Amino acid sequence: MLRGRQAKLRCKRRLKHPDGHSMWAQITVTPLAADAQGSPGVLLSVADITARRELQARLRHLQMHDPVTRLPNRTLFFERLTAALEPESYEQGGTGRIGLCYLDLDGFQAVNDTLGHRVGDRLLAAVAERLTRCADEAGQGRATAPLVARLGGDEFALLVEDSTGTEQLADLAESLLKAIQAPFDLSGHRMSVSASIGVVERRAQGTSATGLMQAADTTLYWAKADGRDRWTLFDPERNAHRMTRQALASTLRPAIERGEFKLEYQPLVGMEDGRLRGVEALVRWNHPQFGLLTPNRFIALAEEDGSIVPLGRWILATACRQARQWQLDHPDEPPIFVSVNVAVRQVWDSDLVADVARTLAETGLAPHLLQLELTESAVMGSAGRPLQALQALSDMGVGIAIDDFGTGYSNLAYLSRLPVSVLKLDGSFVRGFQYEGEGVAPNPADEVVVEAMIQLAHRLGLTVTAECVETSAQASRLRRIGCDTGQGWLYSRPVSPDRISGLMGAQV
Repeated sequence: MLRGRQAKLRCKRRLKHPDGHSMWAQITVTPLAADAQGSPGVLLSVADITARRELQARLRHLQMHDPVTRLPNRTLFFERLTAALEPESYEQGGTGRIGLCYLDLDGFQAVNDTLGHRVGDRLLAAVAERLTRCADEAGQGRATAPLVARLGGDEFALLVEDSTGTEQLADLAESLLKAIQAPFDLSGHRMSVSASIGVVERRAQGTSATGLMQAADTTLYWAKADGRDRWTLFDPERNAHRMTRQALASTLRPAIERGEFKLEYQPLVGMEDGRLRGVEALVRWNHPQFGLLTPNRFIALAEEDGSIVPLGRWILATACRQARQWQLDHPDEPPIFVSVNVAVRQVWDSDLVADVARTLAETGLAPHLLQLELTESAVMGSAGRPLQALQALSDMGVGIAIDDFGTGYSNLAYLSRLPVSVLKLDGSFVRGFQYEGEGVAPNPADEVVVEAMIQLAHRLGLTVTAECVETSAQASRLRRIGCDTGQGWLYSRPVSPDRISGLMGAQV
């Protein structure tokens, strides 16, 4: 400044007052005009800004801490997390790893709803005290204790820098659960709560704050889904399955439009003569990334997002068209029926009766050559629109089958009033018939139960199809007790339409 290179200087310095306490000062140096001798001068001013600094510190503390629990809030937590993931933080020593316990109270909303937000806030503060105590105990003998923060609502996080592995995080999560399980006494209210915790532990290198929190959030969801009041460790394989599920769900509707689905057909064979009676249409998704997918990979997703409706229409139209084509290609053979699976949502979200009528009219397939399969849980207890739809379809001449019969809680009296023509016995019953003369003999009760169900069905005017027939021993025992048709690998796996053409008129 004296040389004229800088016009003004301002800085803040921490100084020590003569009486011993520290203070903050803002120092300003300003050049003065030269005196009569031509010597330059400066004006030095020192302002005490201690009160201002303390106010700024208090404001920052308020900004960075939760007023209810006095814990660091989301903003400060992410500031610390981001800093911990900077290379200079983990490259200067330590383990180079980071851990996170993401905690959520189970059923906290009920506390607010029944006892009020004041009691809810006191509960949050009490939980915060216990979490802090656990963090302090976990930090004994270490450079720093885990950071405890309230991220919002009833969600808390404990950040462990320089973690030593999953065992350390598991021990911490276990201590957190035990601490919260102890009853709380709040203003005359004694209550017990539990928590679910998602635990993530990994190398800091290559980890982002967003990625770590996404993994923790996913794992917390698993802990909730697995029954609550537990901690769950992040599993990359389980997460990959979840990501695959999301990827499938997001591409279901476009896949229908792109024609990525195809049908295979599994024979339904008469037990008495081994002749082909019909086929069940089974949908496959030829996914460009995951390959050929069976229904158990995507049908539940289609039911969740409603895409089962357009997919079901496509399956129905394709199967009916193929059944009519077999009939035209083999005019000298008895026509075979086609069985199509129907989800309950197709009844609620679309006019299934109109869809079936239109499809039969467009394809020229006779109604008695179409069978619709619904699961037992979907059919039993049906009322209102579903029952009306089933009745209308039955009146049209379409067959109605109950799939997986025997796995639910069957109301047999109600069964007699349903417009059902076929019962398909679940494979769990038929597997008990696999005895081929070697090994452990089957339980006689299996045959008694199946025979009773077949007799009941016949007394009600219904036919019975056995699923999962895999051995000749099963087939002979089922034939002996009066089962009408069988389906399973003994006869054929699901195959392409041209393979079905080769089975028509022959003994399967």
